[in-house]
Amino acid sequence: MQWNKTQIKQHKKAAEILGKIIKYVAEFIKNNSYATEVEVRQFIKTQYKKYHLISDKQKSIIAFNKNTSNVHYFAEQSHQLKNNNLIMVDIWAKLAEKNAPFADITWMLYYGKNLPKQYADIFRIVAKARDKAINYLRNNLKRKIIPIGKDIDAIARNYLDKHGYGDKFLHSAGHSLGFTSPHGKRVLINRKGRQSLPLNVGYTIEPGIYFKNKFGVRSEINFFINKNYKLIITTKIQKKIIKISAY
Repeated sequence: MQWNKTQIKQHKKAAEILGKIIKYVAEFIKNNSYATEVEVRQFIKTQYKKYHLISDKQKSIIAFNKNTSNVHYFAEQSHQLKNNNLIMVDIWAKLAEKNAPFADITWMLYYGKNLPKQYADIFRIVAKARDKAINYLRNNLKRKIIPIGKDIDAIARNYLDKHGYGDKFLHSAGHSLGFTSPHGKRVLINRKGRQSLPLNVGYTIEPGIYFKNKFGVRSEINFFINKNYKLIITTKIQKKIIKISAY
């Protein structure tokens, strides 16, 4: 089922609010230098309530340092923030309205004075893989061609493989956005996706690189294709890791 005009507006609004929450998370961490992953997640929950957003039964992914290497990390223990920590923030929610669809974003932050070159370099590669997939979609849509899921996935995956990180990309390049959870039951953007993406349905693009027990980097945006075959990106696109200065 395609999203109607109301649902597209609901998604865009949720995506806008999630973008704001990322900024508030950075401010919260800056002002609470001894915060734990659980406390940051609880802060996000208060922001959902403030902006009338709801999420599913799963919890936001707030990961510090080596925990960022766990694709589906969920903080059950209170791991405390330390200086020179990489931070992954993966949040998803929707407006508290009937049949509203989800928005789902992942951003990378760093708490410390000097961002390590390795983190910056890996983020640039992940961001480039993301942008390659976006440009592939745009170029095909100009010719009124909607790519199939596995071809979109291959663009991001092949770019990471070219740089020696193909075996460290541990999930799909994207997924549809649902109404009861962030993962909708639509055409897949992965190696098995053999159908073209339907118009007016929201999707993510989210490549990542993960070094086991060391660190991981992911960048996630949302988009849909309108009736005029135009790619509409509904979230902000992260250009570099957000640095939070440690005092």
